[in-house]
Amino acid sequence: MKPLQHLLALCVTTLALTGAARAQRFDPVQRFSPAQDVGLDQHLGDKLPLDLVFRDESGRARPLSDFFTAKPVLLSFVYFECPMLCTEVLNEQVRLLKALSLEPGRDFEIVTVSIDPKDTPELATKKKQNYINELGRPEFAPAWHFLVGDQEAIRALTSAAGFRYVYDTEQKQFAHAGGVMIVAPGGVLSRYFYGIEYSPRDMRLGLVEAGQGKVGTLVDQLLMMCYHYDPATGRYSVAVMTVARILGVLTVLALITFIVRHALRDSKRAAGSGPAAVAGESR
Repeated sequence: MKPLQHLLALCVTTLALTGAARAQRFDPVQRFSPAQDVGLDQHLGDKLPLDLVFRDESGRARPLSDFFTAKPVLLSFVYFECPMLCTEVLNEQVRLLKALSLEPGRDFEIVTVSIDPKDTPELATKKKQNYINELGRPEFAPAWHFLVGDQEAIRALTSAAGFRYVYDTEQKQFAHAGGVMIVAPGGVLSRYFYGIEYSPRDMRLGLVEAGQGKVGTLVDQLLMMCYHYDPATGRYSVAVMTVARILGVLTVLALITFIVRHALRDSKRAAGSGPAAVAGESR
């Protein structure tokens, strides 16, 4: 019985070690930790390194300062052979552009940067053309820039923007978060919007706010007083206290107007009836 028991013990030990080895090999947590390596961190108020050099769709090497000038920028990070998430992010941008009354080129610029150093200007050109065609607005093409770069430049830019990603060698894909950023003039990070669905209202408010009074209408500037950006959710919500104060002021002004109007009316009546009454009594 002892030889049989030793054989069973050896089999059990071998199976346990094999299972552990397989778990270590195939467990994705062993490759990277999503919580630590993948995400989108808000670096509000930080300035992007605009001296970094990337290549545009034509293959021309250009510093980021060429794209982040006096207008707000809608910034996103993707890679051009992404099978799913990047496509959703870009599709959502097309939907937004169709819904927004603000226009690329006139009010803001769009910069889409590939996180894959293997992506080429030729791929960038094809990707850009696909989305311009889907948008159906060829006049927006000069304002939507698809950029590629080397590993060092990509890492420096994504790190400054808070965009954390990792390359999964087994899946041969990049693991990354979905989202877009609004950058104020001069390359200052202004607003973050998470996921793959963005509210046109929130996007407009973000662009107007980042535009520092140069984007949008007077109505937009007034609306900014009633909305507050929540970094925790990446959304704009009604600023209840501000709205309450505005309503309070309007109520007081309405009461003052009512009182003044009635006072003026009463004084006119008194002025009009006074002489007539005196004349009647004298007769």
